[in-house]
Amino acid sequence: MRPTLFEYAGGEQAFLRLAEAHHARCLADPELNHPFSHDYLNPEHASRLAAYWAEVMGGPPRFTEECSDQSSLLRMHAGNGDISDLGRRFVECFAAAADDAGLPADPEFRGTLRAYMEWAVADVLAYGSRDAVVPADLPIPRWSWDGLQPPPA
Repeated sequence: MRPTLFEYAGGEQAFLRLAEAHHARCLADPELNHPFSHDYLNPEHASRLAAYWAEVMGGPPRFTEECSDQSSLLRMHAGNGDISDLGRRFVECFAAAADDAGLPADPEFRGTLRAYMEWAVADVLAYGSRDAVVPADLPIPRWSWDGLQPPPA
């Protein structure tokens, strides 16, 4: 049986390295650094982001248990207007951070990660308008080698 993306990546420590590397790349980006450099950014941002990505990729439900659900995450990022260029840059930082974090270089794995992040950015951008309403109780998405999985019944 094929391992989950979480297992294939190397587990929780791999996702923590990915989140830290991604955060560092966003801070270094001349356009993305603004939202990533504010004092209000939670000091546990990288560990929470790691828990979120780990859960999405088939890891334990730590983000859901300790932080929140998909609706809350989308509300945090909603109402920012058209930030599609920032979204594109975010994806590029994510792809480069996978190298920085030492994740497996397997092309299928990397393509699956990139497909997830492109989908995730599009999901956030769907709520970009100032009057966006995010539905309540959205579950954390689950991503596999085959892409987005339907929520459990």
